[in-house]
Amino acid sequence: MSDNSIKSAAILGSGSFGTAIAKLLSKDLESLLIYGRDLESIAAINHEHKNPRYLKGIELPKQIRATSEIVDVVNYPLVIFAVPTSATRQCAEKLATCGLPKTTVLLSCAKGIEKTTGDRMSEILRRFFPENPIAVLSGPNHAEEIATAQATCAVIGSDNQEVAGALQKLFTKSYFRPYTSTDLAGIELGGAIKNVYAIAAGMSHGLGLGDNAVAALVTRALAEMTRLGTALGGQPETFSGLSGVGDLIVTCFSVHSRNHRVGLALGQGKTLDEAIQELGMVAEGVPNTYSIYEAARKANVRTPIIDAVYSILYEGKPVAAAMTELLTRNTRMESE
Repeated sequence: MSDNSIKSAAILGSGSFGTAIAKLLSKDLESLLIYGRDLESIAAINHEHKNPRYLKGIELPKQIRATSEIVDVVNYPLVIFAVPTSATRQCAEKLATCGLPKTTVLLSCAKGIEKTTGDRMSEILRRFFPENPIAVLSGPNHAEEIATAQATCAVIGSDNQEVAGALQKLFTKSYFRPYTSTDLAGIELGGAIKNVYAIAAGMSHGLGLGDNAVAALVTRALAEMTRLGTALGGQPETFSGLSGVGDLIVTCFSVHSRNHRVGLALGQGKTLDEAIQELGMVAEGVPNTYSIYEAARKANVRTPIIDAVYSILYEGKPVAAAMTELLTRNTRMESE
């Protein structure tokens, strides 16, 4: 594969990230097709060149089209998965029945692991497309900032260096700088696990805890993420990179972070249902907390912060009580 072969791309997912990526790539591609199930968003993209439900005020180039038929994407050399983790398997299964060429590059942007299986997104894609080139993209990449051309860095992971290099060249813009890596597991695990900590950070802010407390939480979260991520197959250095500490920082502090907003609402006394309804979009950290908690138990890894968030979301423990338990645990060496 050479970068010259990528003249068009299809994106599965008509939400904010899929739309932002389409806008990012539109300058250098002849055509872009967004697949989605929201008929209002599809109509808005095709006729108004906007996606107001997810990215208000953003004008989209006219070469970006949208469809509700997944079969329409099969003739594109690059297919980007920008659907929620809960929809990745279903989309992959549908696409596998459409006669996708084995040369089509599949790029996953979802941040999470599957709730029922613990599979990473690239593992799901590999099950349905055993011969296709597969890559992942992650990092501190809020759609709202990508869509408005604000400076952003990302990491693209693939075990095929030619594919990684071609995608790196395609995604490189004056405001978007991608790096490459061969550690798919670490990249995907960092992007998934940080969602849980963003909820915890939001809870801390909702409770009115100060900067000292939140900084300590995020620091210990990085140690916990690295401990669990390496046990699940990632490389330690990856968690010190963009998909680890980089994504952790932005999602724990940014006003754009859906997971932080859910945690903030919980910390302010709202129920989980109320927090999700108020958000109006998918917060990957909620299902991720369940799947990552289960993965940690199977790996026998100590994860007190993940355990605390799990107890709040799935066992009904009050937020303040869970935070108090975190602060009053037995003391230990920082390196442990």
